Amino acid sequence: MQEQYRTVARAGEHETEINRSRFICALAPAATEQEAQDFVARVRKEHPTASHNCFAYVIGADASVQKASDDGEPGGTAGVPMLHMLMRREVRYVAAVVTRYYGGVKLGAGGLIRAYGGSVGEALDTLGTITRQRFRLAAITVDHQHAGRLENDLRATGRAVREVTYAEAVTIAIGLPDADVEGFTAWLADATAGTATLELGGEAYGDV
Repeated sequence: MQEQYRTVARAGEHETEINRSRFICALAPAATEQEAQDFVARVRKEHPTASHNCFAYVIGADASVQKASDDGEPGGTAGVPMLHMLMRREVRYVAAVVTRYYGGVKLGAGGLIRAYGGSVGEALDTLGTITRQRFRLAAITVDHQHAGRLENDLRATGRAVREVTYAEAVTIAIGLPDADVEGFTAWLADATAGTATLELGGEAYGDV
């Protein structure tokens, strides 16, 4: 499993004009292939009179799902260069749609490849990317006497506190890099005089 991956920082778009044709690249994070497909459909609906709405998306930290469409442009001149740009920039869980309004000047195959791939690259530069790190989900159970100070200590040391639940005991959900589990277990025992328990759960990704 990948230790980390990059994705687009936020949804947005970037427009450029090449030989009188408008190229509008819309980017959005997409957690699943369905989310990517929904985003593509939404952009197409926003630009019903466009000459083309070409797309590419990459889902999975290991890029296990990759799809691209030329949407009527000559084969391999739109969706594939868009996909190549996403892969070259190593962004994942992202969908890109480049909407073209034809301006009357043909660009040729090479020009189209540069225009579509370049639109995605410029949009990534404009919107920025963020890195997400793989974490082990863990739950700390501790008595009320130690809970407040423990939560403060966790936040002060930069731990990813995800949720705090108060009941008979207090449960603090956190994220831990795998490499930190052993050291953190020893720190927790020391910090709570052995009164806290740590239960490890599944894995997730979070912001670095």
